[in-house]
Amino acid sequence: MLIKQLYTNCLSEAAYYIESNGEAAIIDPLRDIEEYIALAAERNTSIKYIFETHFHADFVSGHIDLAKATGAPIVYGPNTLTEFPIHLASDGEEFRIGALMLKVLHTPGHTLESSCYLLHDANGSPYALFTGDTLFVGDVGRPDLSSGNMGKEELASLLYDSLQQKIVPLPDDVIIYPAHGPGSSCGKNLGAETSSTVGEQKKTNYALQPQSKEEFISAVTEGLVDPPQYFPINARINKEGYESIDNVMTKGMNALDIDSFKELTSKDALILDTRNAATFTQGFIPGSVSIGLEGRFAEWAGSLLPFDQPIVLVTEKDQEKESLVRLARVGFDKVQGFLQGGFEAWQQAGEPVDLIIDVEADELAMDIPFDEKLVVVDVRREAEFGDGHVTDAVNIPLSELTDVARMAQLDDDHNFYLHCGSGYRSVIALSLLKRQGIHNVRNIAGGWDAIKEQKGIKTTKESSVLN
Repeated sequence: MLIKQLYTNCLSEAAYYIESNGEAAIIDPLRDIEEYIALAAERNTSIKYIFETHFHADFVSGHIDLAKATGAPIVYGPNTLTEFPIHLASDGEEFRIGALMLKVLHTPGHTLESSCYLLHDANGSPYALFTGDTLFVGDVGRPDLSSGNMGKEELASLLYDSLQQKIVPLPDDVIIYPAHGPGSSCGKNLGAETSSTVGEQKKTNYALQPQSKEEFISAVTEGLVDPPQYFPINARINKEGYESIDNVMTKGMNALDIDSFKELTSKDALILDTRNAATFTQGFIPGSVSIGLEGRFAEWAGSLLPFDQPIVLVTEKDQEKESLVRLARVGFDKVQGFLQGGFEAWQQAGEPVDLIIDVEADELAMDIPFDEKLVVVDVRREAEFGDGHVTDAVNIPLSELTDVARMAQLDDDHNFYLHCGSGYRSVIALSLLKRQGIHNVRNIAGGWDAIKEQKGIKTTKESSVLN
């Protein structure tokens, strides 16, 4: 028996490869399926099944392309309606993988079709539970993402029943393998680990503590922030189907000379620059949006970029394919190509360039008393802001910087000094402001991490946000 967790950090997503006696199953594959096919070929194994725990909202699954490549059926649990062929499993249905058996446990609550898969070893004993977004380490799936006609309280009620009836009775030594780890927006506050056991979660997970259904509903629905804007789009794609990733990659791996690049941008193609944030500030093509590959790239791309607009890329050398793959993972299929030679070729050709001025925290401390038009804009999440921020700073979370009403708060007569936690999000925010014609901006290098260590800057906390 082999169980391999295939974890993707920038999405906090875990797919799984299960193998026994020359047969394999994949659970919750990403859209780029090469790794699964290569692993099976390397081990001289055939992929027999593709199991989906639910309609994912935070990434596009590789289920359809993987099924076409391998001939394996796509298995979903009860209450699943798709626009492509699947095996609709019943609650309790069993699937053989070599000497192993995988049993479907229908666990509605995160979504109506959500199901877990209980793996029995060669002796027939329960060994591991692949929980999807039903149960995480330290948390459970949020009940407000894909409810159909049901409210979050109704789904939370179903989730309570699913946990109590299907998961809590399992032996304590059953290993828990969830679909996500820390940083995922599919839960409220996932733990640091990407696996656990049923027994450990009974001890430590707030959602599995002895409590009434009403107490549980209150606990799991309390404090939910708005999910990323692309979640409904990805859930729909996973339900309806998508263009083959091979076609998407062929279109996107189109090397564009400067004239071709300029022609596409003149026709409303968006310029996405995936270079490191610190590199971007030193020089970029005017109008570019910066989302560096070093951060939670796919999540921010999905949250901030339009899905119906063509995209052209500016990347580091040899990062064109990586940029395309990560965009495809969250449903971007309209990339028209990349600038051949990158920003250096643009600069050497004498084309116009823009830049963002970085200032250190000690410079901010010196500027605040003498610049009456200086406004500190904090683009961290509200909870981060509440836990400590520059006194009199304006909080506009990065996810809201495409909102016209929020942008209207920024009077372009001011001098804006932006920061986030460490510098990644603030550069994204600054590129968005620059693109909208606001150029009197500065980036506070090191973000809040640097600011809070600077004694010359007054800071405060917002207890109303924290409570």
